[in-house]
Amino acid sequence: MSSEADQNHHPIGIYLKVWTLLFVLSIASYMVDYYDFQGLLRWTLIIAFMLLKAGFIMAVFMHLMWERMALIGTVLAPPLALLFLIGFMISEGYYVFDARVDYFGQPEAATRIHVSDVLGTKH
Repeated sequence: MSSEADQNHHPIGIYLKVWTLLFVLSIASYMVDYYDFQGLLRWTLIIAFMLLKAGFIMAVFMHLMWERMALIGTVLAPPLALLFLIGFMISEGYYVFDARVDYFGQPEAATRIHVSDVLGTKH
């Protein structure tokens, strides 16, 4: 009985290490806003930190690290399929927009504006 209990018991140290790592990743995510990163770098960092935190939470706190590969695949396959389909839709959207620009020309309303242009404040 005690050997069975030892196999199902995970050391608390790994939980504390992952908790600390999640705290550090949250600080890094906050620093992206604090240092005012903009554009593609900003969104790449935010999404990378988000995916890292979600991965650590799933692996350790949802105990996927200690499960069979079949269960891990069952849990991870649908979100990965959705991410693939979302990426595919984004690329198709860019293709359709570029085809419309090539055929109809650049629309005047498609120019980029800043939020302060709408609110009437200086930026």
